Amino acid sequence: MNMQENYRLIEALESAGWTAQEIVNLIKYVESGEAQYKPTKKER
Repeated sequence: MNMQENYRLIEALESAGWTAQEIVNLIKYVESGEAQYKPTKKER
């Protein structure tokens, strides 16, 4: 992904109600594969 695509992804996640920390953890999960950063289902 290029920087513009990354920016649009982050904007979309923010629009969907994701917090900055949730977005950072998702990026860490994608990069490292570590389960501690894997997103969990939210109760709404």
